[in-house]
Amino acid sequence: MNKLLKITAMIALIAFFGLGAAQAAETLNGAGSTFAFPIYSAWAYTYSRVANTQLNYQSIGSGGGIQQIKNKTVDFGASDAPLTPAELRKFHLLQFPTVIGGVVPVVNIPGIGAGRMKLDSDALAKIYLGEIKYWDDPKIKALNAGLGLPHHEITVVHRSEGSGTTAIFTTYLSEISPEWKSKVGAGTAVKWPVGIGGKGSEGVANYVKRLPYSIGYVEFAYILQEKMAYTLMKNRDGRYVAPTFQSFKDAAAKADFSPRNDFDLWLVNSPGKTSWPIAGATFILFSKDLPQSNQKVARFFDWAYKNGDAAAERLAYVPLPAGLKNKIRAYWKANGIY
Repeated sequence: MNKLLKITAMIALIAFFGLGAAQAAETLNGAGSTFAFPIYSAWAYTYSRVANTQLNYQSIGSGGGIQQIKNKTVDFGASDAPLTPAELRKFHLLQFPTVIGGVVPVVNIPGIGAGRMKLDSDALAKIYLGEIKYWDDPKIKALNAGLGLPHHEITVVHRSEGSGTTAIFTTYLSEISPEWKSKVGAGTAVKWPVGIGGKGSEGVANYVKRLPYSIGYVEFAYILQEKMAYTLMKNRDGRYVAPTFQSFKDAAAKADFSPRNDFDLWLVNSPGKTSWPIAGATFILFSKDLPQSNQKVARFFDWAYKNGDAAAERLAYVPLPAGLKNKIRAYWKANGIY
């Protein structure tokens, strides 16, 4: 699986950054979410072969993607943090979801492999608040009897730029921790109490891989590609669950995305015995002022809805249900896009 993902990513990067541009009759330019980068790159590679269209995508974080579509410097922005209907109206934007995935805490503790450490919401919040400073803190030891945690200071890693992955992560922390909500809050960018910042999910992953005794958070596809040690998380129903395609799917099972509010919906702390607690959708942003671009972008994502589910599942994203895809197509039509 990991070897296949790396080969897929390498091929997709070639497609993304224009090595085949000489043959492309049409180019789409997008920017934003690193959370969605692995699946958009996989879709882009195949689409370039069947539609003779090149997709150039800048994986700069959701904050950058939102800003670029506001400035109309790209054909679409990509964000893991949905904008409210009021924000969309203010900037003449529209939005729709593409896939659902999970944000996952990752650790680098020598001798402790993937899925061996358990964390709950309180411990995770206190680590990122700087209140739990060592891996053998009594709170963590109580969750991990017999694990042999070292008395070593925790290095906290977070995103350095505006990020939808951060928005999902901090929205989760705000929902489960009143202290986090009052002291830090939620958003694509927050004032972190402790830690060092990495640029993009790639930067966070690289820091955690290089720094022993560190903790960070990334989208699950990066864990598959980089063979990172993820933690189990205690969910809303009190069960410890692993990050998997099925646990992300279970978190999204009761999601009610509606075109009436431009699909504005968070999926954190979802109910269900097997639900992953830090899940979210990733979204595409259109500018109403770019009608020709919007038609090209809608064609690409309509193709992805019809042909891209298998690629999404290989990368542990949850494809949207057929009914939601039809709601999105109706939303495009109602707004004169496609």
